Amino acid sequence: MLISIYVLVGIMLFVFQRNFIYYPTTKISHTFQVKSFSVDEETVEVIILNKGKNNAIMYFGGNGESVVRNAPDFIKTFPNHTLYLVNYRGYGGSTGNPTEQALYSDAQHIYDEIENQHQKISVIGRSLGTGIATFLASKRKIHKIALVTPYDSIEHIAQDQYKIYPISILLQDKYNSFHRIKEIKSDALIILAEHDMVIPLKYSTRLIKAFPASQVTVETIKGVGHNNLSQKEKYYQLLKQFL
Repeated sequence: MLISIYVLVGIMLFVFQRNFIYYPTTKISHTFQVKSFSVDEETVEVIILNKGKNNAIMYFGGNGESVVRNAPDFIKTFPNHTLYLVNYRGYGGSTGNPTEQALYSDAQHIYDEIENQHQKISVIGRSLGTGIATFLASKRKIHKIALVTPYDSIEHIAQDQYKIYPISILLQDKYNSFHRIKEIKSDALIILAEHDMVIPLKYSTRLIKAFPASQVTVETIKGVGHNNLSQKEKYYQLLKQFL
């Protein structure tokens, strides 16, 4: 009976694993400019703010985030940057289903299409998006990278939660940022939440230690958790000062 339960739960973890990682958001009505990028027969909708600036920022949000909600604050914080807020596949009007390789492919494709329009491109990744931001920074020329509540790998987090299962075998989307740090040459800012219960500090700390000390700046916003740190003015002050 115990063996049967173990196998059944393992099968469920494997079959429904992406339901634990991605929480696609519906499209929200807004007045901001949207550009559709065609990748692998799917359409990825990207919200564009402050079009036509010399420097740009690409933003990759959390696993249940409607990125358009950042628009008013980002316009105010980065008046001299063009911003690209990426709706992942299945999110905010984009077609398809999110997977690690699909989101990596989309990030590279968008970067390649906008590269010749800007002198410098920086990236911001938040939570899930830190895995995409680190991947892009390891593959393309990125001016600066800001990681908000990052993790070393989703595989590490999942293995700690399901200790009795061979997560390295079962997990399809591993987002191993830890092993990509050595390929990132840009300066990095890491923003942590003091009371982060979603991505505990040990996962962020392991990632931080992978950076050369001279390359990374770490800031902790006090009195906030994983989901509400962007409600603090300090969050935007740190990003503005760095980028």
